[in-house]
Amino acid sequence: MHLLIGDIQGCLSAFERLLALWGFSPSRHRLTVLGDLVNRGPDSAATLRRMMALGDSAQALLGNHDLHLLAVAHGVRPAHRQDTLDDVLQAPDRGALLEWLRHRPLALQVEGWLCVHAGVLAPWSAADTIALASEVQTLLQGPGLGEFLPLMYGNQPAAWSDELQGPDRWRCIINALTRLRWCGLDGTQDFLVKEGMEQAPPGLQPWFELPQRRTAGTRMAFGHWSTLGLINRPDLLALDTGCVWGGSLTGVRVDGGRREVLQVTCEPAQTPGV
Repeated sequence: MHLLIGDIQGCLSAFERLLALWGFSPSRHRLTVLGDLVNRGPDSAATLRRMMALGDSAQALLGNHDLHLLAVAHGVRPAHRQDTLDDVLQAPDRGALLEWLRHRPLALQVEGWLCVHAGVLAPWSAADTIALASEVQTLLQGPGLGEFLPLMYGNQPAAWSDELQGPDRWRCIINALTRLRWCGLDGTQDFLVKEGMEQAPPGLQPWFELPQRRTAGTRMAFGHWSTLGLINRPDLLALDTGCVWGGSLTGVRVDGGRREVLQVTCEPAQTPGV
């Protein structure tokens, strides 16, 4: 049995309660967290340790908060006022936690679902998405991590081209996989708007509603966009239901043709935000 789980963001208590609700057994069950294991919640370090202890029964994608932790740890970015990363940065096992984290993937195929943290760009097929994620994963997992991390920041280029090379190419890939919500009607990425679909601005559409999206026939699961709430369509799962903001932590069982939604309520760790 396989469970896809939305953003935990250091809310270990909710994660443990979700596993208990499921009756989780490492010998019988598998789970995939769709990114953002850490930050804004109270127990980032303990959440990483728990995931590491689950071994082969659990896997996780890298989200934007996970990448932010790596950047802060390498002195590339300052911590934000709302960050709750000190328990990782000051941990005696800091090195092991960060090393494990940077070896997480940016995209996965799980039980017939293409899983990303945020989104994909319209020109990408499912195979493209996995291949492009692998390009960046190689850099994140390589010896030049400290040199690579500064290159991933910025909103440009907003549009994908197969001709993109070097930092522009890598930045466009990372932005789509870990930050994307809205796109222009031509498929260009927009990072200014963070509201849900009911506040759709003129000229923008959620990335998953673009009619030219090549993954339109692919079952997709993602997190990241807490203001969407749960989306549970036959071919689309949005699973960030705002646990860290006092919403719910959501998991959906996806194996064997059966669909089962599991949710636990959460105490707000911070004022609502991103």
